[in-house]
This record gives sequence, C-alpha cells and structure tokens, in this order.
Amino acid sequence: MGVSTSLPQDGVAVVSVDFPPVNALPVAGWYELARALREAGQDPAVRVVVLEAPGRGFNAGVDIKEIQRDPGPQALIGANRGCAEAFAAVYECQVPVIAAVQGFCLGGGIGLVGNADAVVASEDATFGLPELDRGALGAATHLARLVPPHLMRPLYYTGRTVTAQELYRHGSVWRVVPRAALRDAALELAGEIAAKDGYLLRLAKEAINGIDPVDVRRSYRFEQGFTFEANLAGVSDAHRDAFVTTGQNATQHGGGR
Repeated sequence: MGVSTSLPQDGVAVVSVDFPPVNALPVAGWYELARALREAGQDPAVRVVVLEAPGRGFNAGVDIKEIQRDPGPQALIGANRGCAEAFAAVYECQVPVIAAVQGFCLGGGIGLVGNADAVVASEDATFGLPELDRGALGAATHLARLVPPHLMRPLYYTGRTVTAQELYRHGSVWRVVPRAALRDAALELAGEIAAKDGYLLRLAKEAINGIDPVDVRRSYRFEQGFTFEANLAGVSDAHRDAFVTTGQNATQHGGGR
C-alpha cells in the first residue's frame, strides 16, 4: 500500500499508486506521490516515467472520509495543497510522464491525467469530475486539456463521465487497449520515447511546458479558492456527509446569496 517506484526497463521508471480499495488518496498519499514523481524525474538514468495505479480503478480522488473526520479545516487544506503538489509534479516532472489508466479516473485522477504528457487507457476506463456532487470545485483546468471547452463545461456541471474511446476520438488518449494489455502498451510507448537522447528529452519537456497557453498550477489554485469558499459557506459539508454516510448526493442548495 502506498507509492512505489520500479525500473522495469532501460530509461523507464514506473511510479505505482496503491491505496485500496478505490485509490482515493489521503493527504499524505498526494504528497508521497508528488515526491516519487519528482525524484524519478531527477534521476539522470530516467528518461520517461509511467504513472500507474493498479486495482479497481486508477484514481477516485481525495479521501473524503479523512476530510470529514477532521472537525477543522486542516484536512481540507491538506487535500487542496496535496493535490496541487501532485498535479504539478506530473506537469513539472523533468521527463515525459505517461499515465496508464484503467477503470475509473475521477476527481483528482483527472488532475493527474490532464497534466500527463500522454495517456494510455484500458477499454473499461472512464473519466469524470463528480466535484459538484462532493461539495468541491477544481480540476476543470485539467479536464479542459482532455476535451474541448463546450464538452468540458457540461461534463463538469453534470458530473457525467466519458469513456477512453471517446477521449481517443478527441485525440487526448494515445491508445486504448484491453485492461490486461495496459501496462505493456504504456511501456511500449515509454520505450519508444526513452530511446531518444535524455538531455534533449528534458529540454523538450521544458520547452513544451513553456509554450502552454495556460499556467496549470495557477489556474488550478484559482479553482481551489472556490472549493474553500463553498466550505466556508457550509455547502460542502452537507454533500460530503451525504456521500460518506449513504454514497448519495445531498439535496440541492439555491443559487442566490
């Protein structure tokens, strides 16, 4: 359980995330993941990182139960900062990062995948942001990197998911394969990239990030401010409590002030 790193082939590091039962990460888990990604990228022998999360699904977001157990705001603040660090660690990793996604990829999973350099997905993979149903806002920044704006918005507002095949049609998933072939497919792409000159790959990663039209770290932190506002307004707790106790969504709140 936790985050581990392996070196299965020349120039390739695999960072594996394992937080049963659904890979909903606690605060410490997000920071642990960020450290592993940064350390892998700093290793001069590594030219590509594969991010995987074997289990029922790739990622179910933050551990809402951990947040609800805290009578104060510290767990929420920790989750906000931990997610921001993990997402940034993917984006700022000195070498390309390939996300290998199976099953569900929700909430924080979108933040990780949306910041990756490439995505390989299993046929059963689904992607979505149920943030509004959990009393939160965030990762629209990253969903917007996977789908066009006028698809991102209704997906965000409704909490609906899209399949790996749909993302493949939009060009944001490199390849869709059976679940049993996912790791091999990710390593195949990683091996092709790792065959390039490591120094040039690091320059290429920095150059490509430098021409991005959106500062993803700043954009995401801006979104997170509204999550904290919803929490201060007393709206978020009702949604999180409903999810923790029943798995269902809370009743709606009015939009007026």
